Amino acid sequence: MLIAAILVVFPLCLIYAAFSDMFTMTIPNRISVVLIASFVVIAPFTDMSAVLYAKHFVAAIIVFSICFALFGLGMLGGGDAKLLTAASLWFGLDMQLFNFLIYVAMFGGLLSVIILVARSDRFSYYVGRIALVGHLTDPKLGVPYGIAIGAAGVVSYPTTPLMQYAMAHLI
Repeated sequence: MLIAAILVVFPLCLIYAAFSDMFTMTIPNRISVVLIASFVVIAPFTDMSAVLYAKHFVAAIIVFSICFALFGLGMLGGGDAKLLTAASLWFGLDMQLFNFLIYVAMFGGLLSVIILVARSDRFSYYVGRIALVGHLTDPKLGVPYGIAIGAAGVVSYPTTPLMQYAMAHLI
């Protein structure tokens, strides 16, 4: 059961958040709550030391501080900040967190370019007619950054200590 939770909870939460943000421009708080609560419950049952466990929370606090500042400046949505903080808890204060954040930036930049192209005069008419994503052509809306966070998390999750633990104990 522990291995199944490690393999499923994080990726499914991020995929759900990405689709929710794409279709509704909101990321439900319950996704961040599930990510945090499940980490708190799962991690102590792995080989994770108390010091490493604490470093995961330090990483989340650092990411939260930066996201809070970006939110205050209007550069990041509240749901995105909460999701990024909750996801960083699963990576810990290690190189995996840095890699995750680099992927978030790369996917976020690509997503922003795609949104700008979709909002351009040349394509907005055609994209606007697609029922589920037509709202993304509205220039008043921001960028559904939950898509970038979800993609980055799914791509970089296999390198995390929790996933390595799960793979080692899968057989």
